[in-house]
Amino acid sequence: MEDKLIEGLAYALPALVTGGVAYFIFSGFLKQSENDKKFAALVEKKKESLPIKLQAYERMLLFCERLNPAKLLVRVKPISTEANDYLQLLLANIEQEFEHNMVQQIYISDTSWTTIIAAKAAIINKLKNVSENSKNAQELRENVLIEYSNTVPPTETAVEFIKSEVKKLL
Repeated sequence: MEDKLIEGLAYALPALVTGGVAYFIFSGFLKQSENDKKFAALVEKKKESLPIKLQAYERMLLFCERLNPAKLLVRVKPISTEANDYLQLLLANIEQEFEHNMVQQIYISDTSWTTIIAAKAAIINKLKNVSENSKNAQELRENVLIEYSNTVPPTETAVEFIKSEVKKLL
């Protein structure tokens, strides 16, 4: 009887070991297959979202270019001779451009968005400071151009940062 039991174990033990090995191999294979599917889905998602992200970066780069004081002053002409009226027109134009592009923050990095906001704030502050010493709209335009002929506008810094972010995406 003991011989039959030992003989049965001798046949069952290799079968159990083989079954256990097969189970671990197949479970590993299934996990790898599942991971491959997840990775493929992630790659596809990134491939689909890349054009949207690039478009958002393009729009924010355009916003920075339009915010550049030299280009802003050429595009927005004074409607009166008063410096304060012209300042309000410039600020309204900046805010309108910003509101038009605000939704892009969803698609760009937080650091890019912060850089763009900082550039906008710096431009607005500089325009306000320069307007305090300007007697009329024409003098405001000239003083702003003089101020930015000596320094690099904050929008240039933001543009360079955006370009570096896009390079990381590609």
